[in-house]
Amino acid sequence: MLKKIVLIAFIIFNFTSLSFAKGLGNKIDSTEYPKGDGVLPSVEVNPDYVISGSVEKNIDMTLDNCLKLALGNNPQINAAFQDILASDARVRQVWSNYFPTISWQTGYTRLKQLQLSDALGRRLEFDYYLLGQISLQEMLYDFGVTQNQATIRKLDYEGYKKTFEAIVNNVIYETKDAYYNVLYAYEAKRVAQDTVDKFQLFYDQAKAFYQIGMNPKVDVTIAEANLSNAKLRLIEADNAVNLAIAKLNNVMGVPYITKYDIQDKLQYKPVNLTFEQAIDIARDSRPELKLAEIKVEGTNQTIKLTKKSFLPTISVEGQYQRGGRSWNSNYGFNLGAYLTFPTINAMLIKNEIKEARYLYDRELANARNTQNSIYLEIQNAYLKLDEKRNQLPVAILQVKQSKENYELSYGRYRVGEASPTELKDAELLYEEAQLTYYNALYQYNSAKAELEKSIGKNIPDDADSVDLVQ
Repeated sequence: MLKKIVLIAFIIFNFTSLSFAKGLGNKIDSTEYPKGDGVLPSVEVNPDYVISGSVEKNIDMTLDNCLKLALGNNPQINAAFQDILASDARVRQVWSNYFPTISWQTGYTRLKQLQLSDALGRRLEFDYYLLGQISLQEMLYDFGVTQNQATIRKLDYEGYKKTFEAIVNNVIYETKDAYYNVLYAYEAKRVAQDTVDKFQLFYDQAKAFYQIGMNPKVDVTIAEANLSNAKLRLIEADNAVNLAIAKLNNVMGVPYITKYDIQDKLQYKPVNLTFEQAIDIARDSRPELKLAEIKVEGTNQTIKLTKKSFLPTISVEGQYQRGGRSWNSNYGFNLGAYLTFPTINAMLIKNEIKEARYLYDRELANARNTQNSIYLEIQNAYLKLDEKRNQLPVAILQVKQSKENYELSYGRYRVGEASPTELKDAELLYEEAQLTYYNALYQYNSAKAELEKSIGKNIPDDADSVDLVQ
């Protein structure tokens, strides 16, 4: 027997040495533990990115198209949706407590009874073979523990759905804001281009007046400097358009679209909604409010579950064995029903119940804080929208006044009564008034989108769109 033990030890030692010699114990399985760059998604940058189904490379972009792209491609939405699916799987995992468990075991054992061998003076050794042992166990009832666990998981599932709705609501707002910013950037670029065209005309006129001896050389120099400054502002405006498009693409989750055909313009759409109506809409539509209620109910269910920590479970079990002195020499089986009580630690259960109650009170306080925060958010958005709405008539009046002032200065300049400096100041004032108006219009539309986000629902337009400045 000693020789057999030595032989087995020798074989094990040589096999282990061979394994380490080949590096089996230190080699990293690259399929199970990939490198960092191996788990990142590979994205091929295509400068002529074309949406599937389109024919032209330039994309006809509207707000509705942007929202469709964002809802289908934004990674935050996709991640939140996967959380919903995972939560649904966790609900099913809890219900699996009512499904039977099956196990299989086989093996070989060599036994030597040490105490009996010493007492009888004999070497009591024998082999025990287990061809197979099948065990089947079924839990019949656990006094509502599984039911409570499933209820908690269902509430988690509903919570993930509300989180998904909140993310969609936020992405819609970000998409609208980014799209309105693109529209503003295009308007600012158009104003900058118009300014360049005007200063080009001034430069050509000053040069013509100088050549016929009507104006001095300094007028040409001033006009040329004004034209250069206008071109610099046009370059900045053009870059602002590219930055606004990049931001919009990032929100939509399609960062490689570079060519747009914008179909919309910044417009004023009246909103007739009282503050009280906004609050009423938010109570039914804002997902964060529903999520706060779900969290409160979840902690309440946790209290009920903790109170059942000392309850037993009723189960049945069956087992069949085949084996013995040889692989197929005998068989055995057993059947039984069991009432199993858990190991009870009264102090632990008592403090777990206290913890659950404190967490319940915490979620109640968090729910009230959520209500207060959403009320403040709606209030801020509503007041901001009202402010921007009141700014628009003033901005329109500035545009009309500055345009009239510019036309008067231009007329005076053509007949030689106005200086180039006066004309430049009038043109810059007109340019600034236009930018102020378009910025106020952008801020108004952005404030409307923010109010829609705060109440969790789109606000229907009460009238057709209005272009306030023709």
